[in-house]
Amino acid sequence: MTAILGITFPIFAAIALGYGLVRWQVFRSADMRVLGGYVMQIALPALIFNAVASRDIGEVFNLPYMTAFLLGGLVTMGIAFGWFSAITGPQRRAVGAMGATVPNSGFIGAPMMLILFPDIAGLILAMNMLVENVILIPLALALIEAAKGGGFHLGKVLLGVLRRPMVIGLIVGLVVSVLGVTLPAPLTRLIDMIAGSAAPIALIVIGGSLAGLAVKGNRALAAQIAVAKLVVHPLVTLAAITLLGLVGLGLGGDLRVALILSTAVPMFTIYTVLAQESGHEGLASLALLVATVASFVTLNVAIFLLI
Repeated sequence: MTAILGITFPIFAAIALGYGLVRWQVFRSADMRVLGGYVMQIALPALIFNAVASRDIGEVFNLPYMTAFLLGGLVTMGIAFGWFSAITGPQRRAVGAMGATVPNSGFIGAPMMLILFPDIAGLILAMNMLVENVILIPLALALIEAAKGGGFHLGKVLLGVLRRPMVIGLIVGLVVSVLGVTLPAPLTRLIDMIAGSAAPIALIVIGGSLAGLAVKGNRALAAQIAVAKLVVHPLVTLAAITLLGLVGLGLGGDLRVALILSTAVPMFTIYTVLAQESGHEGLASLALLVATVASFVTLNVAIFLLI
């Protein structure tokens, strides 16, 4: 257990530090948005670029991994959609389905993988982000738009995906990998330095963002969303891995552990922002807070069982 806490303690200590810095007014909530922008637009794209550009193209996309990640997300979204349909209205159902499905791969998943699997952390982030941005997030947004009775423009969503800095980092990294380009050493060191700043700043941003949340909403429903994200999603993903193994798409070793842990982290940070479109940002904020706090227990248990 001491070894496991050695993995998770730095993660949650950094989150707690970020929370304290905002609560003690060393930084403002607005400062967290600036730091978060740096992580999302510069540091994480550099991390993804590094992971992809330094590998042969055949190593970049692992079909069993990405298939299991996608299948776990889609099935979890379906389960959440069905469950929340039975207990609440269409808009809160859509918010619940989104919160149950899309993990915080950038701000919590990446720092955890950098501690557990430093050699493949960037690769894991790249594959997770590709599935999330191209399929899971657009599908969740479509559910919210459908609940509002509005139209969903797939073309605009896909164009927005292509404009995301992390996707651009992935595409540029793929080009470098395919062409076999060797970057100059000074440029490589610069990218390494920027990529290395992603994890600590991301965790501080998570804590600071929690300090600024307006946590008003249905507590019971928020707790159910958190359980769906922290428990149901990784269990469904484990089932997906087992099923795919029966049809020749087996996944083992570090990638198997990384995949399950990737789905066991809380929902993504912009969850509350996207929920504003349905008028239920309070519910999303409360669910995010509950899931982040509870994940200190659930992630420790998951790591104990998997490693």
